[in-house]
Amino acid sequence: MRDGDGLDATSRGSACDVGQWIMNSVRMDKWLWAARFFKTRTLAARACELGRIQSNRQPAKAARAVRVGDLLRVTNEGGDFEVEILLLSEVRGPASVAQTLYRETDASKEQRLKVAAEHRAMRQFERLPAGRPSKRDRRRIIQFRKRM
Repeated sequence: MRDGDGLDATSRGSACDVGQWIMNSVRMDKWLWAARFFKTRTLAARACELGRIQSNRQPAKAARAVRVGDLLRVTNEGGDFEVEILLLSEVRGPASVAQTLYRETDASKEQRLKVAAEHRAMRQFERLPAGRPSKRDRRRIIQFRKRM
């Protein structure tokens, strides 16, 4: 089957069928965005630049090709995730569809639950102010921030 660009749809491989095209790989930033690890592709690309994404234990760039079976380590504000890629996608869909693109490892799930429990335990010892800071307190806060 030929399309307007002259490429043969059957010559692409057999990893994931999207419409008439079959994908073997997807850019790292597109897949992370489609799997809903990041809200925008720009944030996904920035995470790659900062070394927060590893593919098969190697630092990954945003343009790196992601394939089915790759093992990714993703660090974002939601925590550290270690996932195996099950499906490829370049389009962002509902969260229920995004969760079918990967499988989180058991060790990753346990580690995230442990960290969440530690955060909950630390809240018990946290002293919060009774209300809004007074004008004097606010000035001290501003002065303290300037020193940092």
